[in-house]
Amino acid sequence: MKKLITVSLMFLVCLSGCATHYYRIDGSKIHLYLKKPEAKNVYFASSLDGYELHQVKQKDNGIWEVTLSFGDEFRYFFIADGALVLPPCRYKEKDDFGSENCIFIPNL
Repeated sequence: MKKLITVSLMFLVCLSGCATHYYRIDGSKIHLYLKKPEAKNVYFASSLDGYELHQVKQKDNGIWEVTLSFGDEFRYFFIADGALVLPPCRYKEKDDFGSENCIFIPNL
């Protein structure tokens, strides 16, 4: 039992310290976060508006935040300093250009 607790605690510490991408839902808004402290410029693109690029705001500690209306399923990715960034996400799909997109599915 003691070994199980120790392993569980180590796993939780890793998850909290290693998270490079997460989201928070706040009423009718969803906030997507990307941890990329070395980046100078980050853009976000999603299927909600035909993958138009939107500049992302930098917060403290190298965290970048984009806020969207919460509701529909959408596909998305980030571009940091000119390079595609596909953060770790639960659901992904191949796109038409040989890469992948993250998929956000509400209520899952």
